[in-house]
Amino acid sequence: MVIDMPTADATITAAQVMEWLHAVPDPEIPVISVVDLGIVRNVAIQNERCVVTITPTYSGCPAMREIEADIVSVLQSRGVQQVQVEVTLSPAWTTDWMSERGKQALKGYGIAPPMQRAVDVSGITRRSEPSVPCPQCASSNTRLISQFGSTACKALYRCQACGEPFDYFKAH
Repeated sequence: MVIDMPTADATITAAQVMEWLHAVPDPEIPVISVVDLGIVRNVAIQNERCVVTITPTYSGCPAMREIEADIVSVLQSRGVQQVQVEVTLSPAWTTDWMSERGKQALKGYGIAPPMQRAVDVSGITRRSEPSVPCPQCASSNTRLISQFGSTACKALYRCQACGEPFDYFKAH
């Protein structure tokens, strides 16, 4: 997607664009930005064009068109003349790319963030599922209800201490 608009400032930097992209929320979990979710992989200024490379959380993610449009909208509102959003599927997105700020935002929203890295140091195997503390009361006395929660990237748990069900953002 390429959009042309008049620019207000010809000295825009990639770092500045990345900061502006913190204003783009994930459509499914609006408390986390696409930057903190880790789907913004690169920002490059090429001649007068701003190229933003994103990786979906999974290849069939229904929110990608909305995310692309929101990225363009935010950058247009900042006066960027030319915006190009590129989608790349390789390497595949991983929860390892989430920021700590993003994980804390998930927890504050009532979603338990990933408890471990998705891939071990060798990059070959996954670790076993960790004990998932309740985002409401912090108890580790929780139980898996379903491998899938409100979306495919989350599992449904119930806290045995406070009785509340909650989503766990699975490491992947």
